[in-house]
Amino acid sequence: MMKIEVESARVDVSARFSRGGSLLQHTVFAGCVGVDVHLQVNSPEEPHRVSALLRNAEAGCYVMQALANPTPVTATYELNGVGIEAVAPVIE
Repeated sequence: MMKIEVESARVDVSARFSRGGSLLQHTVFAGCVGVDVHLQVNSPEEPHRVSALLRNAEAGCYVMQALANPTPVTATYELNGVGIEAVAPVIE
């Protein structure tokens, strides 16, 4: 434990997303293009101690690290109990 006194904290988070492509042409794509985090802390501690706390909090945050670093995703699909692949259908 760092034992740093924090009297109060407020965080505002906003995310920006994009999407495009065509459902009919099977070219749909989506993504997160950015996340903004603004944290306000009130503390009687020295700034360098609070900075160290914030650095550790960010480094240990699963969500921030998953967004900031490439994260492999594995997906499997089943239809009626049988595995299938998510591929673009053949349109006849």
